[in-house]
Amino acid sequence: MSSDTIFGRIIRREIPATIVHEDDLCIVIQDIHPQAPVHLLVIPKAPIPRISQAQPEHQALLGHLLLTAQRVAQAHHLTEGYRLVINDGPQGGQTVYHLHLHVLGGRDMGWPPG
Repeated sequence: MSSDTIFGRIIRREIPATIVHEDDLCIVIQDIHPQAPVHLLVIPKAPIPRISQAQPEHQALLGHLLLTAQRVAQAHHLTEGYRLVINDGPQGGQTVYHLHLHVLGGRDMGWPPG
C-alpha cells in the first residue's frame, strides 16, 4: 500500500498540519476546510486506502480509531453529540485515498447527510 498521499506526508511531517492528538497508531488533525465548528480527521498511520479495503488484521486498529474519535470529541467538548463520517470511493465522496474518519460537531447535523 502506498503512503504517498497528503495524509502520509503529514504523518511524516513533510507538510504542516494542526495536530490535536498523536499516538503510535494514528494522528488527529484539524481539517483545513472545516464543515462544522469542530472538524477533525482521525488518520491511521497504516496507509489503508479505503475502509472497503480494510482486512481482518486491521480490526484492532479500526476499533482504536473509533475510540480515539470518541476521546478527541470529548476533549473538544462535543457533549451534545457529534457525527463520525468515513467516505469510501468516488461515489462515497472520498478524495484522499488514505482511510480517515471525520469528527464533525458543534452544530446541528441534518439528515440525510448528502
